[in-house]
Amino acid sequence: MHINSDTIAAALAGAAAPGFDFDLTTALTRIDVSEGNPPDIRLVLGFPAAGVRDALSQWVAERLDAAGIAVGSVEIDWEIKAHAVQGKLQPLKGVKNLIAVASGKGGVGKSTVAVNLALALQAEGARVGVLDADIYGPSQPRMLGLEGQRPTSPDGKHIDPLIGHGLQCISIGFLVDQETPMIWRGPMVTQALTQFLNDTNWDGLDYLIIDMPPGTGDIQLTLAQRVPVSGAIIVTTPQEIALLDARKGLKMFEKVEVKLLGIVENMSTYICPKCGDEEAIFGEGGGQRLAEQYGLPLLGSLPLDLSIREQADSGRPTVIAEPEGKIAQAYRSLARRAAAELAQAAPAAFPNIVVEE
Repeated sequence: MHINSDTIAAALAGAAAPGFDFDLTTALTRIDVSEGNPPDIRLVLGFPAAGVRDALSQWVAERLDAAGIAVGSVEIDWEIKAHAVQGKLQPLKGVKNLIAVASGKGGVGKSTVAVNLALALQAEGARVGVLDADIYGPSQPRMLGLEGQRPTSPDGKHIDPLIGHGLQCISIGFLVDQETPMIWRGPMVTQALTQFLNDTNWDGLDYLIIDMPPGTGDIQLTLAQRVPVSGAIIVTTPQEIALLDARKGLKMFEKVEVKLLGIVENMSTYICPKCGDEEAIFGEGGGQRLAEQYGLPLLGSLPLDLSIREQADSGRPTVIAEPEGKIAQAYRSLARRAAAELAQAAPAAFPNIVVEE
């Protein structure tokens, strides 16, 4: 059999790779085939996948072997590209993709999910930043261990983001005292956030995670219309009252034609800190039903665990505090799935296959 990129792509097509529920070839940037007998191959993904690199290499090798294709080494790499945003908005300088993390109501753990998602994407091999868009209740400074710090301006016009655990971050919480209430009307909030986005010196980010304000009112809708968003994630809890509000968030992003990457069900089960037992105190399957109703993937289900709250409050979120733990691995799986969903939205013909002679 003549081995080239076409035969390799055909052998991989039609099956879900480990950790994903879709055809991996839909999220490939290209396939490189070297000279040699047998040849070495390199699959370039459109999303970071450091946590499953070895598993993917083995899976690819096994798929090719089953198809009677002999290859030497199998290398997995990634190249993250900028994706289309809504309307006629222009992407931000220094940022390839903005991902909005939103919820229909407060109290569902959206900010905790947002910071751990950002840290998980970084752990998977991406350059990541966080914009704390919750003007009335900024929480990212504390969760990233940056409370009391102030950003600097190199030219009096732009702001350098602060760095927390490797993440570039900007928040209104850096500019006001933590006990000072933000008594601002909607237009003031949207103007401040627009300035944060456009006047921050974001440095070569693959993803900027936007921790959106809770709700679906004028502020949220205006942001969704003005901010060049590549994709959005909806965070909910399993109970019906939260799901009702999550549907409003979904509809808001649909209205402004922002791609929905999927649903995150937070607080799926309660983990007892003494015995470790898990119980679905908020009900079961709500996130899955919502995802199925709207034809979206359920990106992940996360538990209600005391350690998540304690670690976030201490400035060391779970992905940093216990990087090899079960919950951190759940966040990393969530991050890979979300980034892979975005990778499938690439406007170019796909996959772009390159043969190296």
